[in-house]
Amino acid sequence: MTYLLDALAERAGEFIRLRRDIHRHPELAFEEHRTAALVAGKLEDWGYEVERGIGGTGVVGRLVRGDGRRRLGLRADMDALPITEASGRQWSSEHAGVMHACGHDGHTAMLLAAARHLAEQGRFSGTLNLVFQPAEEGGGGALRMIEDGLFERYPCDAMFGMHNMPGIPQGHIATRAGPMMASSDYATIVLAGVGGHGAMPHETADPLVAAAGIVMALQTIVSRNVPPLQPAVVTVGALNAGRANNVIPSTATLELTVRSLDRGVRALLERRIRELVDLQARSFGVQAEIQWRSGYSVLVNTPAETAFARDVALELLGPDRVAEAEPLTGSEDFAFMLERVPGSYVLIGNSDAAADPATACMVHNPAYDFNDSNIAVGSAYWVLLAERFLAIGEPQHAAGQAGIAQRLSG
Repeated sequence: MTYLLDALAERAGEFIRLRRDIHRHPELAFEEHRTAALVAGKLEDWGYEVERGIGGTGVVGRLVRGDGRRRLGLRADMDALPITEASGRQWSSEHAGVMHACGHDGHTAMLLAAARHLAEQGRFSGTLNLVFQPAEEGGGGALRMIEDGLFERYPCDAMFGMHNMPGIPQGHIATRAGPMMASSDYATIVLAGVGGHGAMPHETADPLVAAAGIVMALQTIVSRNVPPLQPAVVTVGALNAGRANNVIPSTATLELTVRSLDRGVRALLERRIRELVDLQARSFGVQAEIQWRSGYSVLVNTPAETAFARDVALELLGPDRVAEAEPLTGSEDFAFMLERVPGSYVLIGNSDAAADPATACMVHNPAYDFNDSNIAVGSAYWVLLAERFLAIGEPQHAAGQAGIAQRLSG
């Protein structure tokens, strides 16, 4: 597939410039008006049927070719993070306190580069749906698009997404069947006691001491309730109580993040946190109120689609540049799309530490930057995946493609 990589590399400069333009003008969740307009305008110029405003600021471009019945969805995210950039790039953010610290600018550019090639030279028969999603960073933009009728208006037989990953060599592809990224839930625990003078603690019901006991007790949930081979995280990220050293406060507040890679474990964590907090609080003579906020679901890659995604990577890059991904305790709202449509989420390596430390810096860091060398590789991967999934005539006979064909025919 050297010819395809070469073809996308020849045009990469245009999309590197586009990526850097998006990077200079980052937009937070559901505020991606400039980015969405740029995406929609490009797709329209290349002949896509375009719909704007899905789920707020989402954009979908559809291209139908031939008489193929299969329908493919490819997704990229567009939003930035509320972080002040410290990368030192010439194309650094021009918006104070906002930056593309997760590479969504690169994801958008890779899919746009593929979109142009597929419109002008793509060999496929069927329906190609390109989904540019807002608000992945905690806003649940995928769910908003789904609730706004995404799959009713643009049915897909499979959905695929891609995310850059520092720590993996640049341009390598990593796949994994089954649970790939963790669910994310959040809890605010408010403890109400009786405040008083720090010299007379016996006259109070101290919520701060109760909070300290709860913090330590919460750590036993993963070690004593979750099966040892099941990953789970319960983190207390904030404990706020009191302001003076001689005053026992009347309230204390804890903020939790809760992660798991199994739906059953996710339910177990919520149940045990609620039980433990209630009983611990009562043992200290204080009242506990728990505000539970469900976040993203566990992201589960379906086996046949993941085998297909790996087959495409092997064809494009060869075995030396394709790997098995480790499960991640980070979360991703592409999980909601995979709850409704079979598909797979793949990682593309971002790291080039020797040449450019910023590309090896972990995402959500002020010094991070997307690796522009991935524009050619990532777009070539999308082109090949689309052409193989929407193959003209008989489908390929690789294991993943055969599995998808069998499921669709069944």
